[in-house]
Amino acid sequence: MTATPIQTAPDDPIARQTLALAGVFQAAAVVDQLARTGQCDERAWKTLIHATVDTNPASFETIYGGHHNNLRQGLEVLNAVVGRDRSDPAVLRYGFSLLMLMQKLRQQPQMMDTLGQRLTRIQGQAEHFGTTHENVIASLGELYQDTISTFRQRIVVQGDPGLLQQRMMPERVRTALLAGIRFALLWHQQGGRRWKLLFQRGAIKKTLDRLN
Repeated sequence: MTATPIQTAPDDPIARQTLALAGVFQAAAVVDQLARTGQCDERAWKTLIHATVDTNPASFETIYGGHHNNLRQGLEVLNAVVGRDRSDPAVLRYGFSLLMLMQKLRQQPQMMDTLGQRLTRIQGQAEHFGTTHENVIASLGELYQDTISTFRQRIVVQGDPGLLQQRMMPERVRTALLAGIRFALLWHQQGGRRWKLLFQRGAIKKTLDRLN
């Protein structure tokens, strides 16, 4: 899962960081929805999968489908975070855990190479079957399990045990988590750092207001 060169992008680094961070929290929200209800927002889901399997996007905007409304769910979560409004604690935990796991992944170049190689193969699978086909989801879920899940610190997903054991549900949850890692890497690539979040809260809020 190598860094992707950016050819075109929103007008400033904070905007790019904000959109990438929204992708992280959108993945977190989708994981929570799947675990609790077995369902999730279809547009949010498709955006996450597209961003993960498109290993060579033509531009920054292409990663999330060309319009920030494809990240609407994540933008709403992020708006609550920076506005210090009430947020779902599980979603926040998943989101910040994804940022932490991304940092660990960046220290594992061999794992990064494995992710990149296998995602390229999965992209071919997606072109054949369709991006959200269950064969693609199964491959993405397996990739997460073989890589990120091997870290000692892992994300423990809480929800309805019955739902979490349903056919394809573990794969869907892991796929959403892998998408969160994808957006976390994008956020870091655009200059995002956890220590900066506190100081950039106002700038991120202004960007979010502009995107509303």
